[in-house]
Amino acid sequence: MNAELTKLSPAAFPPPLREIPDMPAKLYVRGSLPGFENAWLAVVGSRTMTQYGRQACAHLIEGMRGAPVVIVSGLAYGVDACAHKAAIAAGLPTVAVPGSGLDWDVLYPKANVPLARDILKAGGALLSEFEPSQRAADYTFPQRNRIMAGMCRATLVIEAKERSGSLITARLATEYNRDLLVVPGSIFSAESRGTHQFLKLGATPVTEPEDVLRALGIERTAAARDDSDLSNEERRVLAALSEPRTRDELISALAMPISEANVLLSTMEIKGIITEELGLVRVR
Repeated sequence: MNAELTKLSPAAFPPPLREIPDMPAKLYVRGSLPGFENAWLAVVGSRTMTQYGRQACAHLIEGMRGAPVVIVSGLAYGVDACAHKAAIAAGLPTVAVPGSGLDWDVLYPKANVPLARDILKAGGALLSEFEPSQRAADYTFPQRNRIMAGMCRATLVIEAKERSGSLITARLATEYNRDLLVVPGSIFSAESRGTHQFLKLGATPVTEPEDVLRALGIERTAAARDDSDLSNEERRVLAALSEPRTRDELISALAMPISEANVLLSTMEIKGIITEELGLVRVR
């Protein structure tokens, strides 16, 4: 575990962070920052998440297992902690950006210091622009939020109340021209009122891991799937879908009778293995 504290100059920042108008002058890091060739995804939301939100967070992150994705969150209670834990469980690198400095005696929240150590043990990192001894304060959280939004390709909001602090991160993501992804919730839940505001303004709704991957520009390939339960015919379909194809192109590549191929493709779509959108068949 690399727990040493290092100071980064702007030249060593994640490239997207160098594009924002209010770029920090420096960053402090504990651990190892994941490669910038990966798609960095900020996951934010309510500190008082519901069981639905917890299930959605775990489902979406687990579904990205094996993909070149880095999960970034704020180490807070609720969605933040859930996102970090789900990333570790899925074998995805994760970066925590707390609203405090990185000295162990001021790291916020104190109850999540063990989680911070787990992040480092898993090969992730802690990152902050604040001096190491800076304690969390009201102003540090909005300031921290711009770091998360700025260095990530997209921001995913799991659950958020009408005045949730995570909505600051969501708003900044749109200002920085990043994709804003939102998990739809119950119309009766106060924890989803904030997220529904952004859906009305045009944020992208996500219900499956593939929705997130597509927004990040990542195509799920056959090689990234566990095909142990697939039939030989289903494996042939996945092998032919190294890139999206029209149904006619795919059936031609399979060299199967058209009726059999259509039944096979329909069955695979029902099973959630493939999807057909805008005239193209692709792996889910």
